[in-house]
Amino acid sequence: MSDAVAPDGDTLLALAEETRASLPEAFGPAAAEVLISVEDWPSEDMLDELQIGDPYDLTGLYEGTPLTERSVDFPDPPSRITLFRRPILDEWSDRGDVTLRALVSHVTIHEFAHHFGWSDDDIATIDRWWE
Repeated sequence: MSDAVAPDGDTLLALAEETRASLPEAFGPAAAEVLISVEDWPSEDMLDELQIGDPYDLTGLYEGTPLTERSVDFPDPPSRITLFRRPILDEWSDRGDVTLRALVSHVTIHEFAHHFGWSDDDIATIDRWWE
């Protein structure tokens, strides 16, 4: 038996920040305004609001107004991406065919897609997962 310890929230946050830093330069300023955090689980209220019954089904969440929907007349509060550690670790373990870095990157890119208003084709240009 191994003495390995499950990756903590700081580890997942560091991987998400690496993903943000790897975005094309043109997206850097807009990506920099998004707050990224890691929680162990989504809250019950969040799951109810999203009509998700199983907390393992939510690995990440974007909260904010996508850039494509913003108004210059009414500034929006900062957007936020939250990654959910336990569902991510569970998916990573169940899959067994991807690295943790690749999975966290995939979830992070998907949530940034909501921020930028990207289509699946746009996502595939950056995140090869979608191919």
